[in-house]
Amino acid sequence: MYKAINAYQKGNLKQEIALADPHKLTLMLMQGALDKMAFAKGCIERKEFEAKGQHLSKVTAILVNLRDSLDMKVGGEVSENLFALYEYMIGRITDAHVQNSTSIVDEVIQLMLPIKTAWAAIPEDAKQEAYQLQKQQKAAV
Repeated sequence: MYKAINAYQKGNLKQEIALADPHKLTLMLMQGALDKMAFAKGCIERKEFEAKGQHLSKVTAILVNLRDSLDMKVGGEVSENLFALYEYMIGRITDAHVQNSTSIVDEVIQLMLPIKTAWAAIPEDAKQEAYQLQKQQKAAV
């Protein structure tokens, strides 16, 4: 039964990804990182170190993706600050993995939550303006 539920959830996720705009995809990545950190914390507490490693590896991959998707030309100082923050979080997740530390995972969660909240609060018209600007930049290249 769990395999069927898992397959259903994966199917829904694939459909949601296929239909999502870049803003929604970024939100999904942030939520995925938060979810994986919560799972990793549980694994640390239960001493399930292999599963902890898998979850924290996925968190690292998500953070790298978020970092690498920043548009440094357009984002200016905001992008530079986010880049540095993502770099810091990646390092702290590595520390959490090595030290089996739930408090370090909590630190990264507390850093990620305001970013996700701010991203979710971006008004629709600002998102549309950003998409149009991005299209114009791609067309100019």
